[in-house]
Amino acid sequence: MTDNQNPLSPHLQIYRWHISSLLSITHRISGVINLFSLILIFFWLLVLSLGESNYELFLLVLNSFIGKFILIGFTWSMSFHILSGIRHLAWDMGYGF
Repeated sequence: MTDNQNPLSPHLQIYRWHISSLLSITHRISGVINLFSLILIFFWLLVLSLGESNYELFLLVLNSFIGKFILIGFTWSMSFHILSGIRHLAWDMGYGF
């Protein structure tokens, strides 16, 4: 037996990212972002049930620049996650390789 000094796994310096691994990671990240968007939707329903004055405050936050940025980000995340899921289903059936 020879004493091989080579590493068992590739180091980060020589590892090349593949498009499939990068898309899989972004699919998981968008899933986590979608979880936060569902929490925001449930919070919206809670504020809606608490009364008109609380709802006006919530609308004020959503109509600000940061609120619109968050809503656009959630919309992008949901669209990306749905389309990425369709792509993953196609890959599971063997298409697109």
